[in-house]
Amino acid sequence: MQSIATDIYIDTQYLGATLGVISLPHGLIQIDAPPSPEDCRAWRAALMNLGSGSERLLVNLDAHPDRTLGARAMDCTIVAQEKTAHVFRTRPTTFKAQGDETGSDWESIPGLGNIRWAPPEITFSHQMTIHWGDSPVLLEHHPGPTAGAAWVILPEAKVVFVGDAVLKNQPPFLAGADLPVWIDTLKLLLSPAYRNWLVVSGRGGVVAVDVIRAQKDYLDQVQKKVEKLANKKSAPEAVENLITPLLRPFKISSSHLHKYTRRLRYGLHHYYTRHYRATGSGSGEE
Repeated sequence: MQSIATDIYIDTQYLGATLGVISLPHGLIQIDAPPSPEDCRAWRAALMNLGSGSERLLVNLDAHPDRTLGARAMDCTIVAQEKTAHVFRTRPTTFKAQGDETGSDWESIPGLGNIRWAPPEITFSHQMTIHWGDSPVLLEHHPGPTAGAAWVILPEAKVVFVGDAVLKNQPPFLAGADLPVWIDTLKLLLSPAYRNWLVVSGRGGVVAVDVIRAQKDYLDQVQKKVEKLANKKSAPEAVENLITPLLRPFKISSSHLHKYTRRLRYGLHHYYTRHYRATGSGSGEE
């Protein structure tokens, strides 16, 4: 666990999303959970060493299994944006470790079995303020990576947890994305409003401005490539030709190449079909 500001911690050692926790007089505000039951136990044990009040609150920054599979094991009240909560209402009650290969981290965890989802008990639309100490904690809706994506914002500490809005040295999840909205979200993060803030990526920890800028440029590139296919009225299978060039910007080890190839294949196919070929629309969440 790494301290990034007074009473604000992150942990990037667990498989899945970057974990965050804010230690306040009233209790702990946790940000996302590990997908592995074993890692959930270890994370809960680590949190016991933080001096805080007795209350516990878990914020899910979106509905991705990498950050929500372990929510029930954290045994506390869960809060999320209302469109994220809607995803849980449309899912089966129990998660089963089978189906499409999406390039997610949870797919490499052996023996997951059946896990009961833990839907959010508290939801918000645009913004929610938590007063558990001297300084407020804001939860804000910032769609783009998914329709229900949210940020956790600490204005006085100038720290913001942005989930999958920014990923460090790995391709994004695109199946549930809205690229123009996502690009606008990143423009906000690059604006003077967030100058000199600590920005915590949902996958990779604290990121510098150049990483955020590179994420925006990358999404611009993806948008142009899929629009070019759409203008040619290409079949969804044509997105396969985009995978290799879209992997080039990343320094990928051989152990991650197959996973990230699957991630782009799944994401590009679903994004292209949903935005350019589908007659209807769904939740689009991965």
